[in-house]
Amino acid sequence: MTTDAQQAEPSFRDSVDIMFNRAVSLMELPEGLEEKIRVCNATYTVRFGVRLRGKIETFTGYRSVHSEHMEPVKGGIRFSMGVHQDEVEALAALMTYKCARVEVPYGGSKGGLRIDPNAWEPHELELITRRFAYELIKRDMINPAQNVPAPDMGTGEREMAWIADQYKRMNTTDINGNACVTGKPPNAGGIAGRVEATGRGVQYALQEFFRHADDVKTAGLSGSLDGKRIIVQGLGNVGYHAAKFLSEEDGAKITGIIERDGSLHNEDGIDVEAVRQWIIKNGGVTGFTGATHAENGAALLEAECDILIPAALEGVIDRNNAPNIKAPLIIEAANGPITAGGDEILRDKGTVIIPDMYANAGGVTVSYFEWVKNLSHIRFGRMQRRAEESRHQLIVDELERISKDSSINWTLSPNFKDRYLRGAGELELVRSGLDDTMRTAYQAMRAVWRSRDDVPDLRTAAYLVSIEKVAASYRAKGL
Repeated sequence: MTTDAQQAEPSFRDSVDIMFNRAVSLMELPEGLEEKIRVCNATYTVRFGVRLRGKIETFTGYRSVHSEHMEPVKGGIRFSMGVHQDEVEALAALMTYKCARVEVPYGGSKGGLRIDPNAWEPHELELITRRFAYELIKRDMINPAQNVPAPDMGTGEREMAWIADQYKRMNTTDINGNACVTGKPPNAGGIAGRVEATGRGVQYALQEFFRHADDVKTAGLSGSLDGKRIIVQGLGNVGYHAAKFLSEEDGAKITGIIERDGSLHNEDGIDVEAVRQWIIKNGGVTGFTGATHAENGAALLEAECDILIPAALEGVIDRNNAPNIKAPLIIEAANGPITAGGDEILRDKGTVIIPDMYANAGGVTVSYFEWVKNLSHIRFGRMQRRAEESRHQLIVDELERISKDSSINWTLSPNFKDRYLRGAGELELVRSGLDDTMRTAYQAMRAVWRSRDDVPDLRTAAYLVSIEKVAASYRAKGL
């Protein structure tokens, strides 16, 4: 039996619309433009059959295009039994705002296939993926200039390589065929740093937040990331990389990990890499000995910590558990992990939320870099890396000459020469571009938050900045 609060909980799509409406109420958009930006332009539903295990299996998939104010449109493809049209359209809307927030030249799109990827052998999954791709490609729902998918929940490099290959089989003369999808393996046209990109973006977002003492103080915290207690919900690709980088590079302490089969808790810190390897080997966290295991993993969302990172599914924090959330700072590594109802409660409590449309934009940012690489047909760093090293060598040689000629006995610091001489390769350039993107995007969002009394939180500020960019694009088109 459901309670009134549970019955009143808005759906994921409703939550996105509620947050959108809250932002546009603070704007002065031309008549009709608000509705044009809000609605999903088109959704294509495909039902196709694949002969598997001696019979024909029928699958249902979706590809939604929310906004074509810029093309191509961009958004991942997820494989999950929970996929449905409303979810895909809500995710497509978030992609529109996310791309605008980090200033990558895409409209928003999203795709999904209702399937349990673990229920099929790899060769069967390849047949299914290729057929789904075929149905979309022949209708230009996958195209380097029109619609560019990427990995999402249940998909990864392998599936993107299959899709890219399927596109090139059907478009044999398209020299830019590799750019039809991003998130590919490096040996199939991918880019260094794409797998870690969303988790790395979460790290860069938190680093930028902690550069602003006023924002840190608003969250009831102080100092830097060093020593901060973090609980991560979902140790998939995003949660794993975010937790790994924050603990290994920033000195944060991962005190809690929540997975499908329960949670792990240890106030002294948890070895993220050890947990990851345990999950790969055993399929879950049950039995891991480096922390206390509890079957009711969701309860750990309400535990004491400094930073909470929901990095799995949407809607995990709602009106029912939001009153019990103790984390003063939440960063949304997943899409829509906090419902509109939960968001309202947390905002009233003073919890600072770094919103998903900014926090998890690392993936689409590096996807943009990969798309540019595919269109330019050259690896980042190939033209300039050795030239950089040569210029640096001149400085090092001059410093060493001065050292020999000087009466003062001084030497270069250990490893300085090797570190300084090394030119930037693709991975360094990708990380540099992502770091710059996350810093700039946060500063624009923060400026609105801090300068307007009617903007109560970062989420509203993020929507305001993003919607204004989309509106400006439509105005330039004459709408």
